[in-house]
Amino acid sequence: MTDTPTETNGHHPTTPHLDLIPLPDAPTSPTAPAPLAPADPATDRVTRDTSYEIALDEEPPAAAKPVAVDLPGDGIVPGTMPTEGRRPIIPAGLHRGNRAASAQATAHRLGYVAAFHAVRLPWYSVQALGWSVVGMVRLIGRQLRWWWVSEQYALLQQAASDNDPDRWLKLHREGKATRRWRGIVLAVQVIAVIIATLIVSGLPLHFQLLTIAALVPLLARSGRPAGRPIIAPAVVTRRYRKLNADVVLRAYYAAGLGHPERSDQQIEFGAQMARDGNGSRVLINLPYGRTFAEAVKAREKIASGLDVSIAQVALTRDPASNRSHWLWVADADPLALPAGRTPLLACKETDIWQPAPLGLDERGRQVSLLMMWISILVGAQPRQGKSFTARLLALYAALDPYVRLEVFDGKGSPDWRKFALVAHSCSFGFTLSRDGDPLEIFVQMLRDLKADVQQRYQRLSELPVEVCPEGKLTREIARNPKYGMPVRLVVIDECQEYFDTGDKDLNKEIAGLLVYLVKVAPAAGIIVLDATQKPGGVGAGDVATSFTSFRDNHQVRIALRTGSYTVSDMVLGSGAYSEGFDSSVLLPSYKGVGILRGASDETPTVRFYLADAEDAEKILMAARALRQRAGTLTGHAAGQAMICETRDVLADAASVFESGETGLDWAQMAARLAERIPEHYTDLTAETISAQLRALGITSVNIKRDGQVLKGAKQAAITTALTARQSATS
Repeated sequence: MTDTPTETNGHHPTTPHLDLIPLPDAPTSPTAPAPLAPADPATDRVTRDTSYEIALDEEPPAAAKPVAVDLPGDGIVPGTMPTEGRRPIIPAGLHRGNRAASAQATAHRLGYVAAFHAVRLPWYSVQALGWSVVGMVRLIGRQLRWWWVSEQYALLQQAASDNDPDRWLKLHREGKATRRWRGIVLAVQVIAVIIATLIVSGLPLHFQLLTIAALVPLLARSGRPAGRPIIAPAVVTRRYRKLNADVVLRAYYAAGLGHPERSDQQIEFGAQMARDGNGSRVLINLPYGRTFAEAVKAREKIASGLDVSIAQVALTRDPASNRSHWLWVADADPLALPAGRTPLLACKETDIWQPAPLGLDERGRQVSLLMMWISILVGAQPRQGKSFTARLLALYAALDPYVRLEVFDGKGSPDWRKFALVAHSCSFGFTLSRDGDPLEIFVQMLRDLKADVQQRYQRLSELPVEVCPEGKLTREIARNPKYGMPVRLVVIDECQEYFDTGDKDLNKEIAGLLVYLVKVAPAAGIIVLDATQKPGGVGAGDVATSFTSFRDNHQVRIALRTGSYTVSDMVLGSGAYSEGFDSSVLLPSYKGVGILRGASDETPTVRFYLADAEDAEKILMAARALRQRAGTLTGHAAGQAMICETRDVLADAASVFESGETGLDWAQMAARLAERIPEHYTDLTAETISAQLRALGITSVNIKRDGQVLKGAKQAAITTALTARQSATS
């Protein structure tokens, strides 16, 4: 065994160089494995370029010749019992041939630990003395509280609150007796401490130091905060993957990006491996003819070769060469950590001409998105954060008082209803409401928007060059009311529902308008934000073709977890899967995590910020106040105050039915009304809503719910009553 340790990047020495210890000759048999061949010193290779300071394995692999950890010969010899899976009775390190090496390795390890702590002993002493003073104060305070029976105060206060003088006097007398007895005990303790101090002070100096050395650790343990040890461990035991040249080469060769035995197909390193944030990175030079796109496609295989999860591997393009890229490997799965609450909770005014904060990427860097001049598609399975992600962008636009919002939700969920506070036009679901038919509102909005786009192009072309230098909308034009061309954000959640309304002519008109807007409108300052859980197979004939055209013309795509790679490709765009981007591989536990494609040259996996229902309401209340101050509250939001003054029970009851429901029992209807329209129905009960609707001619009928038959109302009856009332008033 040699005594010279190997050095790695200037850090502490690693495991010493160990020579292979010859093992006793194994008995010869036809099935016995061949004995281990002695190592060739000429071929030994010391890996000096390590990226991680801490290895994944508890004991890093030796940077020299291997050491046997088990005796060879796990094969089954005929006539003997099978030994596979059995651990040796005597560990290999304690075998006669290995004892000396094991003892030296143990001594080396213990010597290292002793030296590590010896250097830090003065600092340990200072900390121990400081915390021992804190511990003494805490001990004295604990004893005083014990003497004074402080825990009795709550009982005395309760007796006084209950106006029970007998109980209070009894507790008071018991407290006095207890304090008297504990005071005697405490006095004896004080006297004992004084006597012990006097005795110790009369002893020789070395006995005094020994006494102090025994007391200080006990008092310091009582004084130091929990989870803050005074003595730090000499060896960190966190399990990180050790990244070195051999591991990286193994991963890339296993991924088929090169060949170790062909000089023209070898992987090279363009920079030294180094720590970078919560991971390590290195510049990889692929063989000539290989491209960055090929490395991205092989990312899953690279992760397997590195023995980490695919979420821990990030590849970044090197602008200097298309065959080079940066490999970054995280210490732990970065997608398992949420990004936290949205910074929009500060409720400060935003600017749509500046990027909106979306979340954090795999490396913890902030990801933002400039929403101008683009259309955005968000797709995912249900309950993976699709609506929350789209709502995050809409909230950013809402905080810019000069952006006009049009918000439409095809499923009618509560996720978007609070946008009525700021939206110029909005509708939720397809059920008739106090504002009219949601489909009519939606189609009219699309017609007006198309006309607005056409007028904008005409007016922008007529503006002088000094006002509109490039012939397109500018921030100054958009914010100047005399031009009447504000930035507009159109939000359509569950957009596929509007392609299949049940009316063929209406489907065709909606499809044509949406395709026109997603193709033409962004350049006129109209931002289209769509979300869907069904990015394919919508409609039939020309409508199906239009939906595909509509989907494929979004410039920016966000895909949270999807069901398959084909669905992921529909959301992210054709070719995403062949480039290595597949949202179906995202784990179900990754809520609010998705792939952002088309916003820049990079395609990061983003942990989106969270804005729940309460956060959204807070932000939208602030957005409404900003718009009122700027005088930009228009349309539906401007009439919201007037609408809230009146209550239409029939229309409100019709609005709480969700897609596919034909009836609701009275209790469920009352609960939904109280949740969605609390300003009018906070204390609503099943009996109250039943009486009010029956007074309006709605019959109480049997409704099946969860295997029970309950009284309630049919949606058809409420819709018929609403239609009859509108016909009578028109």
